[in-house]
This record gives sequence, structure tokens and C-alpha cells, in this order.
Amino acid sequence: MPDRYLVAVLIAGLAVALPAAAQERPALALTLADAQARAVAASHRLPEVQAREAAALAAVEARVAAKRPLLSAQAGYTRTNHVLEFTVPTATGVPRVLYPDVPDNYRTRLDLQWPIFTGGRSDALERAARAEAAAVAAEVTVARADLRLEVARAFWAVVTARSAAAVLEQGLARAQAHVADVQERLNAGLVPPNEVATAQAQESRARMLLIEARNQHAVASAELARLTGVDLDQPIEPTATLDDAVAAGSEVGELVDAARASRAERVSLARRIDVADEQRTAALAGRLPSVAVAGGVDYARPNTRIFPRADRWDDSWDLGVNVNWSFWDGGRTAADAAQARSLGDAARQRLSEFDAVLAVEVRQRSLEIESGRAAIAAAGDAVRAATEARRVIMERYQAGVATQSEVLDADLALLQSELDRTRAQANVRLAEARLNRAVGR
Repeated sequence: MPDRYLVAVLIAGLAVALPAAAQERPALALTLADAQARAVAASHRLPEVQAREAAALAAVEARVAAKRPLLSAQAGYTRTNHVLEFTVPTATGVPRVLYPDVPDNYRTRLDLQWPIFTGGRSDALERAARAEAAAVAAEVTVARADLRLEVARAFWAVVTARSAAAVLEQGLARAQAHVADVQERLNAGLVPPNEVATAQAQESRARMLLIEARNQHAVASAELARLTGVDLDQPIEPTATLDDAVAAGSEVGELVDAARASRAERVSLARRIDVADEQRTAALAGRLPSVAVAGGVDYARPNTRIFPRADRWDDSWDLGVNVNWSFWDGGRTAADAAQARSLGDAARQRLSEFDAVLAVEVRQRSLEIESGRAAIAAAGDAVRAATEARRVIMERYQAGVATQSEVLDADLALLQSELDRTRAQANVRLAEARLNRAVGR
């Protein structure tokens, strides 16, 4: 009995200790670069685009292989009806069979087909396939850049929610201290009961805002965990803070030039233009003749190329050159060329539109960073002023020459200024991530 009792106690202790240990799971420290690297490794969108890139590369190999000789082996069996044998008399008196009755026909052939001239169609289709592969490869870079931006948004959302929660925790602590102070004054008969209720209402509002901030932190952490492939129950602790210095920006003109040189979307559009041009070249090649070498070796029973026909296995071979020149195709070549030309014009217009939008986007992101830095400086001044104003109000309140409403207004102004500074810092971080995406970094 004592042993069983001891085992039961140990099991109960483990049952209590294990959930507690699970709840005390250590937080995973991540930098922005670490989070982006994890997201690239855990993404499902990147393998999808990479699979399309592999398909495009396979299409290139197919176009290259189409210019090589094609060697194939063929075999067949045919059963025919019985026929009367065709014979001719001979000098010996024994008739000679020229066309025997052979209902079982067997045929094997080693066949060769080699297009040696296609008017440039094969080369144009190969170049178009290579341009398509380059365009899809650029799309892989685009998908990776989009993923990095999405991770940056989630990362800074977690940092912002954490900073906002810290600000609200300080505000809640001030509100609770003020409630306790007002309660003591009520007990001493210095203030009416309504001032306690007002302070409690302010404290309740601060608690509500803190709950919302913590919920936003939990939601942002779950989104970051999803992107980085981390367990949703795993706490994540970003190592960066909103107070970290932001790198100095370059001139807008330099950024626009850098964006045009490095944006993968622009590379993809340029390659789409090449694809359309090469497809048009391939379509126009249909007006030129094509030349192909054809040949093979037959081994058949009976071999129809050998006369007289005999029920035995015989071999034969052939080698020739075929020329095909279509003088009229009902307008197919012209239609294919017009379609490819229209696709090329559309791609050129998209590229021009992209360049115009790119310049505006880079300028907007640069202005967002500049205005955000100015907003951070203004918000910092506001925090310092609100802190000093609250200190003075509290001293006057302790001296009995300031009202409770003035204290609450000072607390609210300080809390709002601190939240405004946090928001301004977060906006700069997000603007920096968007600028990096716009420039193609």
C-alpha cells in the first residue's frame, strides 16, 4: 500500500508539473533576418514558383531536343485475307510464284527523322523558351521579396504590439496608483466619492486598452509563427526594438535608378517582351520552306520492296531529303504573327506603366520615412512635455492646488503621446521595409 500511494503521488505531481513546464516554454529569440530566412525555408509559395521554373527549364530542353535527330524503332503485324497466288510459267515447266498468298505480314523498321532547316523557327522557339524560363526565374525572386516584406510586416507588428503593451502597462500602473491615492483621500474625507469613481473609470479604460494590445500582440505573433514555420504555441521574442536607429536613406533619383536595375518584376516583364518577339519570329518562319532528312532500315516478312514477293525475312533501307513549303495556309501564319506582336505590344505597355509607377512608389516610400522621422522627433518632444506637465500637475495635486480632472488629463496626454511615438516609430519601420521592397533589396 505505501508503495502504491507513493507511485500515485508521483504520477499526480508529474501531471501537474508537465502542463506547468509546457506553459513556461522558453521564447524563441528572432532577428528580422532570422525570421525571413526561416520563412523562406518554410514557405509553400516559393516551391510552387520554383516548380514552374523547373517546368520552364524543361520546356527549354524540349525545344533543344526538337532540333536533334529522332531515331525510333517500329514493329507491326498485319493479318490479311487469303488471295490467289500469281504465277508465271517458266522454261522448265515449273510455274514461278510472283505474288504468293502470305496472310501473316511482319514488319520492323529503324526510322530516322532529322529536321536540318526550319527557316529559323526551331531557333526562335528555343530562344522564346529560354526567355520564358528567365521570366519565371525572376518571378521566383519576386515571390521571395514579397515573402520578406510580409515577414517584415508581421515582425514589426509584433514589436509594435509589444511596445504598445509596455506603454499601456505603465499607464495602467499610473492609473492604479492614482485610484489608490484617491481612495486614501476619500477615506480621509478630502474628496467626494465621485472622484474615486472617475479614477476607477480611467483605470478600467487603461486595462481595456492593455487587453486589446496584448491580443494584438498574440495575433501578430501567431502570424509571424505561421510565416516562419514555428509552432503556434511557441512564444516568439523579436530581438529588435522600435528605438533602433534607421539607416540613412539615399537620394530619390539614385533609389529609382537602383530599383529599375534590380527589381525582378521589371526583369520578368522585359523577358516577356523577348518571348513575344521570338514567338513572332517563329510564326513568320512558317512562310519559309523546311528541309528534313528521313531514312531507315526495314526488316520485314514479306518485304514489299523486294520483287518478287516471298514469305521470308528480308531487309532493305532508304535515305531521302524532304522539302515542305507551304504557299498558302489560309492566313494561319499571319494570325499567329499578329497575336505574338500584340502580346509584345501589351508587355511593352506594362513595362512602361511599371517604370512610371515605380518612380512614384519609391518617392512615396522615401517621403514616408522622412515624415516618419520628423513625426518621431515631434512625438519625442510631446512625450517629454507631457511627462513634465504630469510631474508638475502631480506636485500641485499633492499640494492640494490642482484638481483630479487635471491629473487625469495629464495622465491621458502622457499616455497618448507615448502611444503616438510608438506608432510613429512603427510607421518608419514599415516604410523602411516597403522602401527596401520597392528598390528590390
